[in-house]
Amino acid sequence: MFEELKKEVYKANMMLPEYGLAPFTWGNASGVDRDRGVIVIKPSGVAYPELTWDMMVAVDFDGNVIDSKYNPSSDTLTHIELYKAFPDIKGAVHTHSKFATAFAQAGKAIPALGTTHADFAYGEIPCTRSLTEDEINSAYEKNTGVVIAEHFKNNNLDANAIPGVIVHSHGVFAWGASPVKASVNAATLEIVADMALHTLMLNPEVPVIDSFLLDKHYNRKHGANAYYGQGK
Repeated sequence: MFEELKKEVYKANMMLPEYGLAPFTWGNASGVDRDRGVIVIKPSGVAYPELTWDMMVAVDFDGNVIDSKYNPSSDTLTHIELYKAFPDIKGAVHTHSKFATAFAQAGKAIPALGTTHADFAYGEIPCTRSLTEDEINSAYEKNTGVVIAEHFKNNNLDANAIPGVIVHSHGVFAWGASPVKASVNAATLEIVADMALHTLMLNPEVPVIDSFLLDKHYNRKHGANAYYGQGK
């Protein structure tokens, strides 16, 4: 069952170690079939070299396994909350990539400092608040997703324009129009985190990118009249 979605989610998962985002088993990617109410995600704790496409686990929106002998990722309930909160996304990724996780551990958003960032996201990559002790002890993975959704709602952020977040003290969640696009966004988020960290080391007082330059770069790639690429 769900063969095509499993193959795409497998490809998205294998991109994570390829791009250096997930050493050992430190990451997972998922995809959703909203019409069928199904999410497919990496099996928990299985090393990437051991994965095959048919090991991907299908669950429903309550996290119940539908058709696999494997346990789904321990982050499954977080992915479910992302799919509930952001109805346009079709793929989600979690990593502990090095530079973005440094911002998470510092409790700092990744500021938009240049056009590379502006090509990717419309503004800073936010950092959520810390989870409370009760949120951690009662339903940690579910509440991680709830806190992400809360941050975007409370700050009037567009998850389509800002395709990722860093969770305070934890790591990265990214998303996109497909599982593969979500992995690409996770990789891009790590690149801009690397650039931002080194920029701040060189000049701690650097200002964020000018709003008119942010607008230009974001909109020429993602706006209604975008002209980047072919076939526009």
